[in-house]
Amino acid sequence: MRSFLALAFALCTALRLVAQDVGARLDGRVPPDVQRAVQDIAADAAARGLPTEPLVQKAIEGGAKRVPADRLIAAVRALAARLAGATEAVRAGGLESPKADVVEGGADGLSAGLSAGQVSDLVRATRAAYDPALVLRVAATLAALGVPAKQTVQLVEGMISDGRTPGDLLGLPGEVQAQVARGATPAQAAAGLSHGGGNSPPGRPPDWVPPGQAKPHRPPNPHKP
Repeated sequence: MRSFLALAFALCTALRLVAQDVGARLDGRVPPDVQRAVQDIAADAAARGLPTEPLVQKAIEGGAKRVPADRLIAAVRALAARLAGATEAVRAGGLESPKADVVEGGADGLSAGLSAGQVSDLVRATRAAYDPALVLRVAATLAALGVPAKQTVQLVEGMISDGRTPGDLLGLPGEVQAQVARGATPAQAAAGLSHGGGNSPPGRPPDWVPPGQAKPHRPPNPHKP
């Protein structure tokens, strides 16, 4: 019983400190009613093991833009809900104790239009060479650029299964933007990266092969002079 009471006391103390820290950071940056509401939202998020920094930043951003108090509080609540959903999705993908940046990447994906199941699939597809936070943020950026969610997941998973480097993954949004600037739709740009150029990494020639792998031998065409 004593250990339980001690644990409960420690938890209450930690949550109170979170609320105080959030309140101090928001002091003078948002109206008092927003400050109190965000303190409560952040304390609840911390109690559920969710990252609180995005909530603080959302409030500060809204305060700087003079967003009306009711809208700003609603936006912070919605972000807290996305962080909770992202945490569940990431855990369903196999990460039982995800770091804050992974959860934030998942929340960005949900905000951009990915489903919880797709977030889980991306985490599940991540291998040792890939940071799941990076994978989720790339996918979120692609979706935010207008690439359909299903196509986004297929493109990112295809890059991973083909053994592309993390740098290649990071280059995907820029490649999509470049193609869109040339007149392609986001879906067309992503399709070109998936199927065009022999699945070469972004910025690589069509006949590129990973280091250490030989190009496949092709016998000469007897019908050509």
